[in-house]
Amino acid sequence: MLEAVLLVGGQGTRLRPLTMTTPKPMLAVANRPVTEHQVARAVAAGVTRVVLGTSYKAEVFSQTIGDGAHLGAEVRYAVEAEPLGTGGAIRHAAQELSSGPDDPVLVFNGDILTGVDIAALVQAWRDADADVAIYLTRVADPRAYGLVPTDDSGRVLAFLEKPERAEDISTDQINAGLYVFRRSVIDSIPTDRPVSVERETFPGLLAAGATVIGVVDESYWLDLGNPLAFVRGSADLVMGAAPSPLVSMPGDALIAADASIAADATIADGTAIGAGAVVASGAVVSASVVLAGARIEANAVVHESLIGEHAIVGPNTILTGVAVGAGAEIGANNELTHGARVWPGIRLADTAVRYSPDA
Repeated sequence: MLEAVLLVGGQGTRLRPLTMTTPKPMLAVANRPVTEHQVARAVAAGVTRVVLGTSYKAEVFSQTIGDGAHLGAEVRYAVEAEPLGTGGAIRHAAQELSSGPDDPVLVFNGDILTGVDIAALVQAWRDADADVAIYLTRVADPRAYGLVPTDDSGRVLAFLEKPERAEDISTDQINAGLYVFRRSVIDSIPTDRPVSVERETFPGLLAAGATVIGVVDESYWLDLGNPLAFVRGSADLVMGAAPSPLVSMPGDALIAADASIAADATIADGTAIGAGAVVASGAVVSASVVLAGARIEANAVVHESLIGEHAIVGPNTILTGVAVGAGAEIGANNELTHGARVWPGIRLADTAVRYSPDA
């Protein structure tokens, strides 16, 4: 049995207003929750049991995913009463694992999309007889991430905090949020306090002489931390740039079977239209996510935007790079551009707003 832990307890503050009503990992990309895509990828790599480490709005996960049978895995839940940090959350989830002390346990951060070969990562862990294997990716600008330099054999040399100056950048390799742990390492994490796996567990393993390897993979990787990244990730799934067993036929758009799309509406560039959503005559929706029950009225233009459940975008309104919360209503002839966010339930009157934070 190969087991996995998904860390899905965060509040997703960078994705507000959408996460005010739904946990970030349960927001739909390509018309399925992020967590379901991750579970499906894990199952394809041979995982048979997945433990979801939940906290914020934990009931949403169990109500939607249940026992995981529809995804081909046994799904269990470990709910944190209070935040335990990444290391603490992993240790808390271990109560639902049945693996032995030397068995591998996969650990996923709950807000990434990746095309990494998961089975190959586990094999690299086995080949190195490692305590932990860490998936690393290279980015052009690593200043927003923790750096993980390795030697020629792949052994991790250090875990470096986010560099503040260009001269402090020693590598373009970053922690990509997927690990293979030896089960006994998880069991050694303290249980009586919050623990950061990045700042405490991993550096402690290096100091103790443990075998920690980094596996650099050049395949698709994206952190879904903000609205623009979120809609990009969804579009990449729809068009096939990011792999998922839940997207069987990549194309230019993904439209739920019961959505209503006017014959002269344009849906393009990887847009996902959720269940029961409506796109009216003359509307143009590109590179966007329109969640279940939302309405895009006549001649509206929606580009690179995230439209929450049952939200309404009025006629002739233009949205570019906007996040609209669940149940919000934007009246006719408004214009909002990059970075604008509309909170859940807000009502904007017709021709009330012409807003660009860059102006």
